[in-house]
Amino acid sequence: MRLSDFQDGLASALLPPPGASVPPPAWLDALLAQPGFAVYRNTVAKGCIDALQANYPSVHALVGADWLRAAAHDFVHLHPPLDGRLMGYGAGFAEFLDHFAHAADLSYLGAVARLDRCWTESHLAANAPALSAAWLARQPPEALALLHLQPHPAARWQWCAEHPAYTLWQCQRDGLPWDADQPWQGEGALLTRPRDAVQWAPLPHAGCALLDACAAGATFEDAAAQALQADPTADLPALVALLLHSGALRAPETSLN
Repeated sequence: MRLSDFQDGLASALLPPPGASVPPPAWLDALLAQPGFAVYRNTVAKGCIDALQANYPSVHALVGADWLRAAAHDFVHLHPPLDGRLMGYGAGFAEFLDHFAHAADLSYLGAVARLDRCWTESHLAANAPALSAAWLARQPPEALALLHLQPHPAARWQWCAEHPAYTLWQCQRDGLPWDADQPWQGEGALLTRPRDAVQWAPLPHAGCALLDACAAGATFEDAAAQALQADPTADLPALVALLLHSGALRAPETSLN
């Protein structure tokens, strides 16, 4: 037997998908019959559920531990971890919540989960120097228009057109009360890690569009045009200043020479 076959069989026995109808391979029968295997299986599942609860603290705060752990149980069996480092576990949980039957009345939950995931990804991202306002100011207008600015590796942004996802998320993260007069409207969020800690700020639709364009390789001129297409009233200088101050853009290698 190949080692990979043993590992695959053991993994499928440890976290069988809900409603799985395919029995485990016969060579695993003796192992599965041991009383200790059930303890091991429960321990593995609990570890994954604990990690998911820790990695989605705002979702946890909104729905409570019992609800989240019940949802996590289903997710864990459908999407077992692919990496032993559980700090990064949970990619796809937001999409899972979007289609989770018990979250049908919580349509904003997936958007909040995406921001929890943004925090994790920003926290774990590679280090890199941020673009400085001084370097950008030295570029002649014709060169500035053709620059291909890239988001910083730790920058994450989300636009939610239907829900005040950022405010919902921020209230849970910062322990703030929900304002009953808060308008229920779309919001954007920017998460960055210019130094040692993840920080966050609201980001308008135009800012999300600009970063989307930069990430897709657009020139700064084209990215600015796409930002204005998203919101013709956007203040581009103020928007760029926000991105620079937040460390959301990566310094080009030429700026480091």
